[in-house]
Amino acid sequence: MYFESRAEAGEKLASELFEKYRFEDCAVVALNDGGILVGEPVAARLHSVLVMIVSEDIEIPGESLMIGGVSQNGNFVRNSFMTQGEFEGYQNEFFGYFEQLKRESFQKINRLLGEGGTIELDLLRDRNIILVSDGLSEKSSIDVAIDFLKPVRYKKLIVISPVASVATIDRLHITADELHVLDVKANYLDTSHYYDDNNIPSHEESVKKINDIILNWQ
Repeated sequence: MYFESRAEAGEKLASELFEKYRFEDCAVVALNDGGILVGEPVAARLHSVLVMIVSEDIEIPGESLMIGGVSQNGNFVRNSFMTQGEFEGYQNEFFGYFEQLKRESFQKINRLLGEGGTIELDLLRDRNIILVSDGLSEKSSIDVAIDFLKPVRYKKLIVISPVASVATIDRLHITADELHVLDVKANYLDTSHYYDDNNIPSHEESVKKINDIILNWQ
């Protein structure tokens, strides 16, 4: 399945969630700027807040493989699709490089946090949390997000995405209370492959969408 835009895919997901959650207390939590575009129509239909978890991927040099990610609380979370042995092997080989990347990533996150639109844990407490991404693959930031939410008491963890890999769906069946995915791919390509329109908002534009969401409640 291919989508004209992330907003169009978000409208389809909003329709799936509307009847069940229209009168429930929800918070839509985007995993990235593309997730903001998917989550915006969901938050508008459900009259919920829209926020974003800011994180940075740590990738292995010369490979399109994510060893883990750093979230806005400073925690490093290992990519759960990597075995402990694989992780330790890469960690030993590139230890100094990874430590430098972690520091640089946290500094970048702190700069973005200063621009607003990010998440306060109190805003999520005792709500249904709807985690949203524009695509969930083995290198997505879902592990970082779930680690970030550990201190929060919430009703349900609902994960939604227009497209996801089979392996990610298998993992999420363990950690999420509910999944809404429009298309599951055995061979997941780059997320942008599944959209005709790949204009992603800057972080500043995402912050404006977050701040304006109440004006767009339907």
